[in-house]
Amino acid sequence: MKTRGAVVRQAPGKFEVVNLEVDAPRQGELMVKMAASGLCHSDDHVATGDIPVGVYPFCGGHEGAGIVEQVGPNTRGFQEGDHVVFSFLPGCGRCRWCASGYQNLCDLGAGLLAGSRWDDPTDFRMSLDGAPVGQMCGISTFSEHTTVAVESAVKIPEDIPLDKACLVGCGVGTGWGSAVNSAEVKAGDTVIVMGVGGIGINAVQGAAHAGASQVIAVDPIAFKREKAMELGATHAVGSMEEATELAKGFTNGQGADSAIVTVGVTKPEHVGQAFSAIRKAGTAVVTGLGDITEVGVPIAISELTLFQKRLQGALFGDSNPSTDMLKMLRLYTEGNLKLDELITKTYSLEDIQQGYEDMHAGKNIRGVIVYN
Repeated sequence: MKTRGAVVRQAPGKFEVVNLEVDAPRQGELMVKMAASGLCHSDDHVATGDIPVGVYPFCGGHEGAGIVEQVGPNTRGFQEGDHVVFSFLPGCGRCRWCASGYQNLCDLGAGLLAGSRWDDPTDFRMSLDGAPVGQMCGISTFSEHTTVAVESAVKIPEDIPLDKACLVGCGVGTGWGSAVNSAEVKAGDTVIVMGVGGIGINAVQGAAHAGASQVIAVDPIAFKREKAMELGATHAVGSMEEATELAKGFTNGQGADSAIVTVGVTKPEHVGQAFSAIRKAGTAVVTGLGDITEVGVPIAISELTLFQKRLQGALFGDSNPSTDMLKMLRLYTEGNLKLDELITKTYSLEDIQQGYEDMHAGKNIRGVIVYN
Protein backbone atom coordinates (compact mmCIF):
# COMPACT_ATOMS: atom_id res chain seq x y z
CA MET A 1 0.00 0.00 0.00
CA LYS A 2 1.00 3.64 -0.30
CA THR A 3 1.98 5.59 2.78
CA ARG A 4 3.91 8.69 3.83
CA GLY A 5 7.24 8.40 5.56
CA ALA A 6 10.32 10.45 6.45
CA VAL A 7 13.57 9.33 4.82
CA VAL A 8 17.15 10.45 4.53
CA ARG A 9 18.60 10.01 1.05
CA GLN A 10 22.22 10.38 2.11
CA ALA A 11 24.38 11.20 5.11
CA PRO A 12 24.89 13.89 6.12
CA GLY A 13 21.33 14.75 5.18
CA LYS A 14 17.93 15.80 6.48
CA PHE A 15 14.67 13.95 6.84
CA GLU A 16 12.16 14.60 4.08
CA VAL A 17 8.62 13.29 3.83
CA VAL A 18 7.91 11.22 0.71
CA ASN A 19 5.34 8.78 -0.69
CA LEU A 20 6.40 5.21 0.02
CA GLU A 21 5.17 1.75 -0.88
CA VAL A 22 5.00 -0.68 2.02
CA ASP A 23 4.55 -4.44 1.67
CA ALA A 24 1.56 -6.32 3.00
CA PRO A 25 2.57 -8.53 5.92
CA ARG A 26 3.93 -12.00 5.26
CA GLN A 27 3.88 -14.87 7.73
CA GLY A 28 5.37 -13.64 11.01
CA GLU A 29 4.71 -9.99 10.16
CA LEU A 30 2.23 -7.24 11.05
CA MET A 31 1.12 -4.07 9.30
CA VAL A 32 0.64 -1.31 11.84
CA LYS A 33 -1.02 2.08 11.53
CA MET A 34 1.21 4.36 13.56
CA ALA A 35 -0.23 6.51 16.34
CA ALA A 36 2.93 8.19 17.63
CA SER A 37 6.70 8.16 17.34
CA GLY A 38 9.35 9.68 19.57
CA LEU A 39 12.08 11.83 18.04
CA CYS A 40 15.14 10.06 19.42
CA HIS A 41 18.70 11.31 18.95
CA SER A 42 19.75 7.98 17.43
CA ASP A 43 17.78 8.76 14.27
CA ASP A 44 19.55 12.09 14.08
CA HIS A 45 22.84 10.17 14.29
CA VAL A 46 21.74 8.37 11.11
CA ALA A 47 21.05 11.70 9.40
CA THR A 48 24.41 13.16 10.41
CA GLY A 49 26.32 10.03 9.43
CA ASP A 50 27.52 9.22 12.95
CA ILE A 51 25.69 5.91 12.49
CA PRO A 52 26.14 4.54 8.95
CA VAL A 53 23.33 2.40 7.52
CA GLY A 54 23.16 -0.31 4.89
CA VAL A 55 21.10 1.40 2.22
CA TYR A 56 19.75 4.82 1.22
CA PRO A 57 17.05 6.06 1.13
CA PHE A 58 16.51 5.06 4.75
CA CYS A 59 13.23 5.55 6.60
CA GLY A 60 13.88 6.57 10.21
CA GLY A 61 12.15 6.13 13.53
CA HIS A 62 12.56 3.42 16.15
CA GLU A 63 10.42 4.57 19.11
CA GLY A 64 6.78 4.13 18.24
CA ALA A 65 3.34 2.71 18.97
CA GLY A 66 0.28 2.00 16.87
CA ILE A 67 -2.63 -0.30 16.06
CA VAL A 68 -2.39 -3.54 14.09
CA GLU A 69 -4.28 -3.26 10.77
CA GLN A 70 -3.23 -6.53 9.14
CA VAL A 71 -1.78 -9.77 10.44
CA GLY A 72 0.29 -11.96 8.15
CA PRO A 73 -1.01 -15.43 7.24
CA ASN A 74 -0.48 -18.16 9.83
CA THR A 75 0.83 -15.61 12.32
CA ARG A 76 -0.10 -16.35 15.91
CA GLY A 77 -0.37 -14.10 18.94
CA PHE A 78 -1.78 -10.96 17.28
CA GLN A 79 -5.04 -9.83 15.74
CA GLU A 80 -6.35 -6.75 13.99
CA GLY A 81 -7.01 -3.94 16.45
CA ASP A 82 -4.25 -4.90 18.89
CA HIS A 83 -2.32 -1.99 20.38
CA VAL A 84 1.44 -2.47 20.13
CA VAL A 85 4.64 -0.74 21.10
CA PHE A 86 7.67 -1.50 18.99
CA SER A 87 10.92 -2.70 20.45
CA PHE A 88 13.81 -1.32 18.43
CA LEU A 89 15.68 -4.46 19.55
CA PRO A 90 13.95 -7.57 18.20
CA GLY A 91 13.76 -10.69 20.36
CA CYS A 92 13.77 -14.10 18.69
CA GLY A 93 13.44 -15.94 22.02
CA ARG A 94 15.74 -18.73 20.82
CA CYS A 95 19.32 -17.46 20.51
CA ARG A 96 21.89 -17.76 23.30
CA TRP A 97 21.24 -14.21 24.50
CA CYS A 98 17.44 -14.40 24.62
CA ALA A 99 17.67 -17.75 26.36
CA SER A 100 20.07 -16.28 28.94
CA GLY A 101 17.88 -13.29 29.80
CA TYR A 102 19.74 -10.82 27.58
CA GLN A 103 17.01 -10.21 25.02
CA ASN A 104 18.48 -6.77 24.33
CA LEU A 105 21.47 -8.57 22.80
CA CYS A 106 19.41 -10.87 20.54
CA ASP A 107 21.32 -12.07 17.48
CA LEU A 108 18.65 -10.52 15.23
CA GLY A 109 20.09 -7.16 16.28
CA ALA A 110 22.88 -7.73 13.77
CA GLY A 111 20.48 -6.45 11.09
CA LEU A 112 19.27 -3.29 12.85
CA LEU A 113 20.98 -0.92 10.40
CA ALA A 114 20.88 -3.10 7.29
CA GLY A 115 17.33 -1.92 6.58
CA SER A 116 16.18 -5.27 5.19
CA ARG A 117 14.25 -8.24 6.54
CA TRP A 118 16.22 -10.14 9.17
CA ASP A 119 16.62 -13.31 7.09
CA ASP A 120 17.50 -11.79 3.70
CA PRO A 121 19.74 -8.71 3.22
CA THR A 122 18.31 -8.20 -0.28
CA ASP A 123 14.63 -8.23 0.76
CA PHE A 124 13.08 -4.88 1.81
CA ARG A 125 9.57 -4.10 3.07
CA MET A 126 9.56 -0.50 1.81
CA SER A 127 10.28 1.12 -1.56
CA LEU A 128 10.40 4.54 -3.16
CA ASP A 129 9.81 4.82 -6.92
CA GLY A 130 10.63 1.13 -7.21
CA ALA A 131 13.93 1.34 -5.31
CA PRO A 132 14.47 -0.34 -1.92
CA VAL A 133 14.11 1.78 1.22
CA GLY A 134 15.80 0.67 4.44
CA GLN A 135 13.86 0.40 7.68
CA MET A 136 15.42 1.81 10.85
CA CYS A 137 15.77 -1.13 13.26
CA GLY A 138 13.36 -3.06 11.06
CA ILE A 139 10.41 -0.88 12.12
CA SER A 140 10.63 2.71 10.72
CA THR A 141 8.22 4.53 13.01
CA PHE A 142 8.56 7.71 10.92
CA SER A 143 5.94 6.27 8.57
CA GLU A 144 2.15 6.45 8.72
CA HIS A 145 2.03 2.69 8.12
CA THR A 146 4.82 0.19 8.59
CA THR A 147 5.18 -3.56 8.26
CA VAL A 148 7.30 -5.26 10.91
CA ALA A 149 8.31 -8.68 12.19
CA VAL A 150 6.42 -9.96 15.23
CA GLU A 151 9.78 -10.14 17.04
CA SER A 152 9.71 -6.32 17.12
CA ALA A 153 6.19 -5.84 18.51
CA VAL A 154 4.92 -5.97 22.10
CA LYS A 155 1.15 -6.06 22.69
CA ILE A 156 -0.01 -3.62 25.38
CA PRO A 157 -3.29 -2.84 27.19
CA GLU A 158 -5.64 -0.73 25.10
CA ASP A 159 -6.34 1.80 27.86
CA ILE A 160 -2.80 3.24 27.77
CA PRO A 161 -2.48 6.33 25.53
CA LEU A 162 -0.31 5.38 22.56
CA ASP A 163 1.42 8.78 22.40
CA LYS A 164 2.75 8.09 25.91
CA ALA A 165 3.27 4.35 25.48
CA CYS A 166 5.61 4.87 22.51
CA LEU A 167 8.23 6.34 24.86
CA VAL A 168 8.96 2.99 26.53
CA GLY A 169 10.13 1.66 23.16
CA CYS A 170 13.49 3.36 23.57
CA GLY A 171 14.05 6.47 25.70
CA VAL A 172 12.38 5.39 28.92
CA GLY A 173 13.71 1.86 28.97
CA THR A 174 17.19 2.94 27.97
CA GLY A 175 17.48 5.62 30.63
CA TRP A 176 15.60 3.86 33.42
CA GLY A 177 17.48 0.62 32.84
CA SER A 178 20.85 2.39 32.71
CA ALA A 179 20.31 3.38 36.33
CA VAL A 180 18.37 0.42 37.72
CA ASN A 181 20.00 -2.43 35.77
CA SER A 182 23.37 -1.30 34.44
CA ALA A 183 24.49 0.97 37.29
CA GLU A 184 22.67 -1.19 39.85
CA VAL A 185 21.70 1.90 41.85
CA LYS A 186 20.84 1.09 45.45
CA ALA A 187 19.11 2.93 48.27
CA GLY A 188 21.34 5.65 49.69
CA ASP A 189 23.59 5.92 46.62
CA THR A 190 25.03 9.08 45.12
CA VAL A 191 24.49 9.07 41.36
CA ILE A 192 25.58 11.43 38.59
CA VAL A 193 23.56 11.56 35.35
CA MET A 194 25.54 13.28 32.61
CA GLY A 195 23.23 14.75 29.94
CA VAL A 196 19.52 15.34 30.54
CA GLY A 197 17.76 14.65 27.26
CA GLY A 198 15.25 11.96 26.37
CA ILE A 199 17.50 9.25 27.82
CA GLY A 200 19.13 11.05 30.74
CA ILE A 201 15.85 12.29 32.18
CA ASN A 202 14.76 8.67 32.58
CA ALA A 203 18.08 7.71 34.17
CA VAL A 204 17.20 10.42 36.69
CA GLN A 205 13.78 8.82 37.22
CA GLY A 206 15.30 5.36 37.54
CA ALA A 207 17.96 6.42 40.05
CA ALA A 208 15.38 8.22 42.17
CA HIS A 209 13.00 5.25 42.06
CA ALA A 210 15.82 2.89 43.09
CA GLY A 211 16.27 4.97 46.24
CA ALA A 212 19.38 7.04 45.54
CA SER A 213 19.86 9.70 48.22
CA GLN A 214 21.59 12.09 45.83
CA VAL A 215 20.80 12.29 42.11
CA ILE A 216 23.01 14.91 40.48
CA ALA A 217 21.87 15.88 36.97
CA VAL A 218 24.40 17.54 34.66
CA ASP A 219 23.45 19.63 31.64
CA PRO A 220 24.59 23.02 30.32
CA ILE A 221 21.00 23.97 29.41
CA ALA A 222 18.97 25.52 32.25
CA PHE A 223 15.62 24.21 30.94
CA LYS A 224 16.87 20.64 31.13
CA ARG A 225 18.23 21.13 34.61
CA GLU A 226 14.83 22.42 35.70
CA LYS A 227 13.09 19.37 34.21
CA ALA A 228 15.55 17.07 35.97
CA MET A 229 14.62 18.62 39.32
CA GLU A 230 10.94 18.05 38.54
CA LEU A 231 11.49 14.35 37.75
CA GLY A 232 13.65 13.20 40.64
CA ALA A 233 17.03 14.95 40.69
CA THR A 234 18.15 16.35 44.03
CA HIS A 235 20.72 18.65 42.40
CA ALA A 236 21.26 19.97 38.88
CA VAL A 237 24.48 21.60 37.70
CA GLY A 238 25.99 22.77 34.44
CA SER A 239 29.27 20.86 34.38
CA MET A 240 30.91 17.60 35.42
CA GLU A 241 33.43 19.54 37.49
CA GLU A 242 30.59 20.84 39.66
CA ALA A 243 28.94 17.41 39.81
CA THR A 244 32.15 15.66 40.81
CA GLU A 245 32.80 18.10 43.65
CA LEU A 246 29.21 17.74 44.86
CA ALA A 247 29.49 13.95 44.83
CA LYS A 248 32.73 14.07 46.80
CA GLY A 249 31.10 16.38 49.32
CA PHE A 250 28.33 13.84 49.92
CA THR A 251 30.72 10.87 50.20
CA ASN A 252 33.58 12.08 52.38
CA GLY A 253 35.71 12.69 49.31
CA GLN A 254 35.23 9.24 47.77
CA GLY A 255 33.17 10.12 44.68
CA ALA A 256 29.85 9.01 43.22
CA ASP A 257 28.71 5.42 43.50
CA SER A 258 27.86 5.56 39.80
CA ALA A 259 27.96 7.98 36.89
CA ILE A 260 25.74 7.46 33.85
CA VAL A 261 26.75 9.00 30.50
CA THR A 262 23.67 9.93 28.48
CA VAL A 263 25.11 12.79 26.42
CA GLY A 264 23.41 13.18 23.04
CA VAL A 265 26.68 13.10 21.11
CA THR A 266 28.97 11.15 23.41
CA LYS A 267 32.70 11.78 23.09
CA PRO A 268 35.59 9.86 24.66
CA GLU A 269 36.25 12.71 27.08
CA HIS A 270 32.72 12.35 28.50
CA VAL A 271 33.50 8.75 29.42
CA GLY A 272 36.78 9.84 31.00
CA GLN A 273 35.03 12.47 33.10
CA ALA A 274 32.44 9.98 34.35
CA PHE A 275 35.12 7.43 35.19
CA SER A 276 37.08 10.01 37.19
CA ALA A 277 33.97 11.01 39.15
CA ILE A 278 33.25 7.59 40.68
CA ARG A 279 34.61 6.06 43.87
CA LYS A 280 36.60 2.86 44.32
CA ALA A 281 34.56 -0.08 43.02
CA GLY A 282 32.13 2.42 41.49
CA THR A 283 30.48 2.06 38.09
CA ALA A 284 30.59 4.32 35.05
CA VAL A 285 27.79 3.44 32.63
CA VAL A 286 28.08 4.52 28.99
CA THR A 287 24.69 4.74 27.30
CA GLY A 288 25.07 7.66 24.87
CA LEU A 289 26.22 7.31 21.27
CA GLY A 290 28.35 9.47 19.02
CA ASP A 291 30.52 8.65 16.05
CA ILE A 292 30.45 4.85 16.27
CA THR A 293 33.76 4.56 14.41
CA GLU A 294 35.60 6.51 17.12
CA VAL A 295 38.04 4.45 19.17
CA GLY A 296 39.74 5.14 22.50
CA VAL A 297 38.69 6.33 25.94
CA PRO A 298 40.92 8.52 28.18
CA ILE A 299 40.82 6.60 31.44
CA ALA A 300 43.66 5.82 33.83
CA ILE A 301 44.46 2.12 33.70
CA SER A 302 45.78 2.40 37.24
CA GLU A 303 42.34 3.56 38.46
CA LEU A 304 40.67 0.76 36.54
CA THR A 305 42.89 -1.86 38.15
CA LEU A 306 43.89 -0.53 41.55
CA PHE A 307 40.57 1.13 42.39
CA GLN A 308 38.59 -1.76 40.91
CA LYS A 309 36.33 0.62 38.99
CA ARG A 310 33.85 -0.76 36.49
CA LEU A 311 33.23 0.63 33.00
CA GLN A 312 29.87 -0.70 31.79
CA GLY A 313 28.18 -0.34 28.41
CA ALA A 314 24.38 -0.25 28.29
CA LEU A 315 22.14 -1.18 25.36
CA PHE A 316 18.49 -0.37 26.09
CA GLY A 317 19.56 -0.15 29.71
CA ASP A 318 20.18 -3.91 29.90
CA SER A 319 16.41 -4.37 29.74
CA ASN A 320 14.45 -7.26 28.25
CA PRO A 321 11.93 -5.50 25.97
CA SER A 322 9.16 -8.12 25.99
CA THR A 323 8.82 -8.00 29.78
CA ASP A 324 10.34 -4.73 30.90
CA MET A 325 8.35 -2.48 28.56
CA LEU A 326 5.14 -3.83 30.08
CA LYS A 327 6.57 -3.33 33.58
CA MET A 328 7.29 0.31 32.79
CA LEU A 329 3.78 0.85 31.50
CA ARG A 330 2.42 -0.71 34.68
CA LEU A 331 4.57 1.66 36.74
CA TYR A 332 3.10 4.49 34.65
CA THR A 333 -0.50 3.47 35.30
CA GLU A 334 0.31 3.14 39.01
CA GLY A 335 1.73 6.67 39.08
CA ASN A 336 5.31 5.58 39.77
CA LEU A 337 6.79 6.49 36.38
CA LYS A 338 6.19 9.78 34.61
CA LEU A 339 5.58 9.72 30.87
CA ASP A 340 3.27 12.64 30.19
CA GLU A 341 5.82 15.05 31.64
CA LEU A 342 8.52 13.85 29.25
CA ILE A 343 6.76 15.16 26.15
CA THR A 344 7.75 18.77 25.59
CA LYS A 345 6.09 19.23 22.21
CA THR A 346 4.20 17.22 19.59
CA TYR A 347 4.66 17.50 15.82
CA SER A 348 3.07 16.32 12.62
CA LEU A 349 5.13 14.07 10.36
CA GLU A 350 5.56 17.00 7.98
CA ASP A 351 7.28 18.96 10.77
CA ILE A 352 9.84 16.28 11.63
CA GLN A 353 12.83 18.38 10.67
CA GLN A 354 11.61 21.19 12.93
CA GLY A 355 11.41 18.66 15.72
CA TYR A 356 15.07 17.81 15.31
CA GLU A 357 16.04 21.45 15.07
CA ASP A 358 14.25 22.01 18.39
CA MET A 359 16.13 19.04 19.88
CA HIS A 360 19.47 20.50 18.81
CA ALA A 361 18.47 23.87 20.25
CA GLY A 362 17.84 22.24 23.63
CA LYS A 363 14.13 23.06 23.62
CA ASN A 364 12.82 19.51 24.04
CA ILE A 365 13.17 16.73 26.53
CA ARG A 366 11.26 14.58 24.06
CA GLY A 367 9.47 15.65 20.92
CA VAL A 368 6.79 13.24 19.65
CA ILE A 369 5.22 12.86 16.22
CA VAL A 370 1.48 12.31 16.53
CA TYR A 371 -0.28 10.79 13.53
CA ASN A 372 -3.89 11.35 12.57
